[in-house]
Parts: sequence; C-alpha cells; structure tokens
Amino acid sequence: MTVSPPPERAATAPAGTRRLVRTLYASAFCDEFVLLYPVYALLFSDTGLSVWQTASLFALWSLTGVLLEVPSGAWADAVSRRLLLVVGPLLTAAGFALWVLVPSYGAFALGFLLWGAGGALGSGALEALVYDELERAGAADHYARVMGRARAIGIAATMSAMGLAGPVFAWGGYDAVGAASVLACLTAAAVATRFPEHRTPSDGGERWSATLRAGLADARADRSVRGALLLVPAVTAVWGALDEYTPLLASDTGVAPETVPWLLLVIWTGATAGSLLAGAAQRLSSNGFAALLTGSALALAVGGLAGTPAALVLVALAFGGFQLATVLADARLQQRIDDTGRATLTSVAGLGTELGNLATYGAYAAAATAWGHRTAFALSAVPYVLTALLLAGALRAATGAARARRRSRRSPS
Repeated sequence: MTVSPPPERAATAPAGTRRLVRTLYASAFCDEFVLLYPVYALLFSDTGLSVWQTASLFALWSLTGVLLEVPSGAWADAVSRRLLLVVGPLLTAAGFALWVLVPSYGAFALGFLLWGAGGALGSGALEALVYDELERAGAADHYARVMGRARAIGIAATMSAMGLAGPVFAWGGYDAVGAASVLACLTAAAVATRFPEHRTPSDGGERWSATLRAGLADARADRSVRGALLLVPAVTAVWGALDEYTPLLASDTGVAPETVPWLLLVIWTGATAGSLLAGAAQRLSSNGFAALLTGSALALAVGGLAGTPAALVLVALAFGGFQLATVLADARLQQRIDDTGRATLTSVAGLGTELGNLATYGAYAAAATAWGHRTAFALSAVPYVLTALLLAGALRAATGAARARRRSRRSPS
C-alpha cells in the first residue's frame, strides 16, 4: 500500500483539501447525531405495533438499501455527487418527520423507505467525491487517515446522541427527539452543499446505466479490482451486523441493566480508536492485514465466550481491529478503481456488505437460539479467520508465480 506522507505535507495541504476535510468531518457528525436512534423502537411499540410488524419495517429498510445501492452509485458517477449528498439527508429528514407527526404503520414504512433511499444516495458518492478531491490536490495517500477520522467522528456523534436522547425525551417526548433528529438531517444537507466538487459529470439520459455496465466490466476484467471489491464486504459485513447485538452480549455478562450502556461505551471506544489508527496502518502489507484480521477474530472469540464484563475489553479490541480493517479495505478499493466508475464500484461493495449483513442476522439468530449469545459471537470470528487465510494464500500464490517468471527469464532458451 502507499506510504503515508510526512506530517509537514499535511500542514501545507491546499486550501481546497482543508475545506473538503472540514466539511467531511462536519457532515460525518451531523449524519450520525440523530436522537431518534435509541428510541425509535420504543416509538413503534408505543404506537401499538407488534414484534412482527416492527421486524417487517426493518426488513423493508434493508431491502430498500439493497435495491437502490448499486443504481444510486451509478447515478452518482453520472451526475453531481455533491447533489446526491445534499438530497439524501433531506429524504431522511422527511421520513423522521412522518414518524412523529403521523405515527402509524404506514408512516413508519414510508419513513423507512425514505431513510433507506437517503442512505443509498450517499453510499458510494461520499467515498468517490472525497477520494477524487484528495487525488486532484495530490493528497490521495491521505484518504485512509481522513476517512478513519471521519468514521471516528461519526461514532462519537452516535454516542453523544445516545447520551442526550434520554434527557431530551424526558423533556419533550417523541416530538422533541424527532424535531432534533430532523434538524440534524437538515443541517447535514446544508453542510453537504459545502463539499468541493471539481469533477464535471457527463450528460445523457442513459448515462447512469452505461456507467453501471462500464464499472462492472472493469471489475470483471481486472483481478486486483475484483479482489479489492470482495474484500470490503468480507471485512465489513459480519461485525457491522454484530453491533446490533452488543447490548445483548453485555447483558449476558450478568450486569445490571443500567450498567449496559457503560459497557457499550467501552466497546465503541475501541471502534473509535481503530478508526483513528487508519492513517498509520495504511502501510500494512497483505500479511499484516491478514494478521490484523486473525488477531481481531481471536479477541472477538475469547471476549465473547468469557462471559464477564472485563472480557468485553477484548470485544472492544476486536471491534477496533475490524473498524481499522474496514477503513483500509475501502482505501485499497479506491486506489484500484478510476474516477469514471468510482461511486458505482464502491456501491457494488456496499451491496455486498448489505447482503452480508442480512446473512449474518440470520446466522446469528440461529446460533444464539441454539447456543446463546456468547457462542454466537465466538462463531462470528470464523469468517475473519477464513478471510485471513485466503489473503495469505493469495499472497503466497502471487509470490510463487512471480518467482517462477523470474526463473524462466533467467533460464537459457
């Protein structure tokens, strides 16, 4: 991977890059500072929805993301990426407003459709815009560090929203929490207008479909692109779904319910630290990346099986390693694809992650039902060990092939 530049280069980054980074960090905070996150399930329950109705809403949300992920990425390559980053939060704001103004199953369903569509518009478009702008300024090797910090800020915003949701809800109920969430989305849309975008999109009614076909053709033709594309969901999908179950794992350690949020804070502190290490860790070789996945998987398995509050520190280390690997896998993908299909292929990777999440939900439910949450967390480490073995094997095969080519060139005819 590309070696990071010395610190003095970052200090003299072009003004356009500084504006990009400031806007990215502000956008990451606003996107995740949503006070509805910790309480919207309660809103559904208080409205009278059954468990199956709530589950159907989550399924509708996931399905929306799956169906729109790749087309929205192709659209981002065909039109202004900044435009999609502005429109996405506006759709989400409309969905949240529906939830609190006319709480009902139909309104919740429409809100999830809008939220899913808004998320899909930003997925792929953000990474493509940031990488292209950094590359234009000669700072593409800053991508992992910048995106790592942005994701850390997003996690901090989520934790801040969780902390504030209780007092705001006690003061003004769902109306106050909903209004704050809508305001956060509107602020995110306003912040997104500040993103610099020097790329000129091509016009043409069929352009987005042509972009989609070209991007997929590039992935089929280039083995390195295909490998980087598959690595993103392989690294991201499992732990991205596990975070929904961390409260259950924490509760399974026997602590009082009021202690669970503090244990979750420990876990997400680990994920935040992993994001912040991305700049330094982008020098990792493929063997180093495989070792990172293996170590994180072992920490997840041991921490999950131990069943004690102290052992959740190991889960925090695992989440930190997986978050770091997620940022690095995204950076590797961006380095291997070109500008014209960047958002398209990033969205294809996002689709793989969405499908992986759905598979993980099903596998986790089966394992937890049969053996409990601790064993389910431990078994979730297996895909990461397999991915690490595949990476190490691919590296050995590539090294052996290179040596064979050198020997054949040296041998006489």
